[in-house]
Amino acid sequence: MTEARHRAPVTPMPSEQAPWPPSTFTTQVRVLAARSLKTAFGDRRLVFFGLLQPIVLLLLFSQVFNGVSTLPGVAAYQGYVNFLVPATLVNIAMTTAMSSGAGLLAEIYSGFTGRLRCMPISLSAVLVARTISDSARLGVQLLVTALASVVLLGFRPTGGVFGVTAALLLTLVVGWCLSWIFVAITTWLRKAETLQMASFVVMFPLMFSSSAYMPLETMPAWLRVVSALNPLTYAIDATRALALGRPSGWSIPVSLAIAAVAALAGGWIAARTFRSPRESAPR
Repeated sequence: MTEARHRAPVTPMPSEQAPWPPSTFTTQVRVLAARSLKTAFGDRRLVFFGLLQPIVLLLLFSQVFNGVSTLPGVAAYQGYVNFLVPATLVNIAMTTAMSSGAGLLAEIYSGFTGRLRCMPISLSAVLVARTISDSARLGVQLLVTALASVVLLGFRPTGGVFGVTAALLLTLVVGWCLSWIFVAITTWLRKAETLQMASFVVMFPLMFSSSAYMPLETMPAWLRVVSALNPLTYAIDATRALALGRPSGWSIPVSLAIAAVAALAGGWIAARTFRSPRESAPR
């Protein structure tokens, strides 16, 4: 009895210890998104040129197309800059959405997503984290571009602080939803050259057949029909209406509805194709 009473407690073997508790989906998204943000903002040169690019393009387009400021569809905005800046914000969202696919493809080719397959995490968390981190980067780009437009180009958002904030938030939501389309294209094609060509085929017709750079009244009849069917036109019209305090009509709910459909369709396709084992061996 004495010997049993003074016996040292038995330490369980490592195999007998409690297993490491599995992480939740929210934790997985948070950790992976933080990693992507650290990578995106870790290179100062990449950050600098990423913020400079939309400002340079905005400055270029505002000067090249400045002669159309007297057209009936533009004159009401008191300057082509006021007509152009809200559309440029939406186009920045489109460009950043395209880079979401490129960023995911880089992680596929580097073997990072292949290693994640060996871990007890949800593959959908990888996709959600990618879109969230790129949306955070988009938010910084939109804010810097809007401020630079006011300071350097004389952009005057007559919608006030509330209108500009609402326009930026709307553009951020649209950009996040569009990123799912390009993520879905990436998980489907999984080849850099094909992805680049497919992304440009999607992006440029949407940008230049919309109401971004020219009013609909100046377009040929057939292009006017295409622009009216272009989902990007509704997002641009909604952003202009919010930033400039103009009537928005149905542009805001229609743009949000189209963006939601794009996110649901892209997310469903991306989730299905990303689970395919062929992802670990890019062609």
